[in-house]
Amino acid sequence: MSEQPSITDQSLAVFLAYANDAGNWSGTPLVGGNVGGGPEERGNLTQLKRAGLIQTSNDGGDVFVHFTDAGRALAAQHGVDPDDL
Repeated sequence: MSEQPSITDQSLAVFLAYANDAGNWSGTPLVGGNVGGGPEERGNLTQLKRAGLIQTSNDGGDVFVHFTDAGRALAAQHGVDPDDL
């Protein structure tokens, strides 16, 4: 098992919410689509990016989450099928 990244419990909860929703978005969930999107979540997404778990892209004002290899591994540790990411 790989080492747990240094993120808060809230950031982990945000990460897992997006990971669990990824299958609804062909592996690239929309921020604020089915999960989150509020201003209080911005710090969590920044922490997840700094931890190397996700990247984001902007398409016409819509922000999408992309899972890195480290993110896929963490999701798998929490029971999320990495093929969904």
